[in-house]
Amino acid sequence: MFFDLFNGDADGIFALHQHRLSFPAISTLITGVKRDICLLQQLAGTKDAEITVFDVSLDSNRRGIAPLLAQGNCIRWFDHHFAGKIPVHPRLHTIINPSPTTCTSLIVNTVLGGSHPGWAICGAYGDNLQEPADRLAGKIGLSAKEMSQLAELGKLFNYNGYGVTTADLHFHPKKLYLAIAPFADPLAFIAQSKELAVLRDGCAEDLQCAAEGEQQKIGHHSLYFFPDAPWARRISGIYSNLKARQEPDAAHVIITRVGDNLRLSVRAPLNDSQRADTLCRAFPTGGGRAGAAGINELPPEELSHFIDTFSKTWPS
Repeated sequence: MFFDLFNGDADGIFALHQHRLSFPAISTLITGVKRDICLLQQLAGTKDAEITVFDVSLDSNRRGIAPLLAQGNCIRWFDHHFAGKIPVHPRLHTIINPSPTTCTSLIVNTVLGGSHPGWAICGAYGDNLQEPADRLAGKIGLSAKEMSQLAELGKLFNYNGYGVTTADLHFHPKKLYLAIAPFADPLAFIAQSKELAVLRDGCAEDLQCAAEGEQQKIGHHSLYFFPDAPWARRISGIYSNLKARQEPDAAHVIITRVGDNLRLSVRAPLNDSQRADTLCRAFPTGGGRAGAAGINELPPEELSHFIDTFSKTWPS
């Protein structure tokens, strides 16, 4: 019995796909929106299974690990988020690298000896790792047009992962994984995909709405305020990545109203991809990685405290 748990963004989907291309198996897929990361709890009571986890924080799933190991399960974990202290157990195998210059797709590519680099490149582009993606693309001899195609695929799959619930998304992440599953070559998928046209149009419309949002400058850093609307919940990731590339020396925060609370998407300065995770973990429901992190639920009355902490993290 196999279970594949994966983040619903580009990196999680493409990391899983590389692994299953190399190790085919009929597995139960468990995923959700990008920030639905406490996935291990869905396996409570599972026994004697092979569990593989991609692009999901071990630290956020810590409670579920020991009971599953005690029930005879084997867990293999690929990730690049903050992990904290990693448990030691003969049936727990972790390949975790929190460096801001890598992502889970690139980690899996290395473990597999470069068996499916095209998909790793898509994952890296989706995670806004332009330079590592370009280097790997150059290494395998892709043309400028092919690199552009893989970059769009990665960015659009990443865009699709953002939302509070899967109702906000154009496609459930499981459906996107199943769409690419038959394809060993991402360029072949691109040539035949119907999903990309939907994502391309949706992303363009949401970016137009985002461009009209309120912006607040703190020195050379920026805060962007979005309303409680589906487009705002979808666009926060790709818009913050876009702003990070446009102003690589500045930090950027997307602040989206979600019900009674605020949801934050934080990007460290691209030229110094550090401390975004430390900043966000200082608040309940915060987490992520050094270059990109977020807070799921911030009470509005805590926003001034966040801005003060943000200003100390990256002085102007």
